[in-house]
Amino acid sequence: MFMENFATYDALDRKILVILQYDSTVSVDDLSTRVGLSRNAVWRRVKRLEECGILKSRVALLDPEALGLGLTVFISVKTAKHDAEWAAQFSKTLRSFEEVLGVYRTSGEQDYLIRARVRDVAAYDRLYQRMIAKIDLADVSASFVMEELKETTALPVP
Repeated sequence: MFMENFATYDALDRKILVILQYDSTVSVDDLSTRVGLSRNAVWRRVKRLEECGILKSRVALLDPEALGLGLTVFISVKTAKHDAEWAAQFSKTLRSFEEVLGVYRTSGEQDYLIRARVRDVAAYDRLYQRMIAKIDLADVSASFVMEELKETTALPVP
């Protein structure tokens, strides 16, 4: 898809993307030095990567432990309803819960997988209670993360 909207995509673009994934605060001057292009050339490439949608946004990553959000929970959801109205309500409701970091429609026995970050099990229970009060669900189960072996936002850059 992106290649249709992208006249060129080369090793320099990949290098820019890798650098920005690990530090989006890097200055254009520093980025140009690290990539080996002029400041203006790097700025134009970054703008092009933004315009074509490859570079979606630049954000700050927060430490969940420092914010008191020490528990990651994966919530598996099975539903008896699969109509468009239910799906729209489900999506709208989960988007409104700030503890919910990701919602995925999946194949297999479960219909959806939800990733949430909460303070503790009691906070998860409050989230669960709010969820079932607003959405008709057939089955909900939760798995609590005991140890985080890898967590990254960096994507492999082809």
